[in-house]
Amino acid sequence: MKIFKFFALVLLVSLVSQSYAQKKTKEHRIVFHLSTPDTLAYRALTKQLTNVLAVWPTAKIEVVVHNKGLGMVLKGKSQFEPEIQSLVNQGISFAVCENSLKQQKLTKEQIFSQASFVPSGLVEIVEKQEAGWSYIKAGF
Repeated sequence: MKIFKFFALVLLVSLVSQSYAQKKTKEHRIVFHLSTPDTLAYRALTKQLTNVLAVWPTAKIEVVVHNKGLGMVLKGKSQFEPEIQSLVNQGISFAVCENSLKQQKLTKEQIFSQASFVPSGLVEIVEKQEAGWSYIKAGF
């Protein structure tokens, strides 16, 4: 009987420790969707990203920029390059939609060098969600 209680206790401890370990190692993956020309939304986005990183410093975060959101990453027109550089240094990626570039007759050279490019911003968002990433509309 003592052996049975001992094995039951060992089993319980191992289950609890596995559960605790799984919660500690959860990988957070978030895709933010930016499509507005509103500079107040850009400011809100930088604060949102900073707030997420304060709680989850190892979170995988991608900001998908398309449509009128390109204003945030446009050389010579955006004041947000220092904030973007800081966020990139913390592991956040900014993915710019090539379709939006074509529609607005912009080139990749006109976009901050910290950005990467995807063929379609909306397709990128859908693929991230299908892969289990959480979705957040940037701004307010």
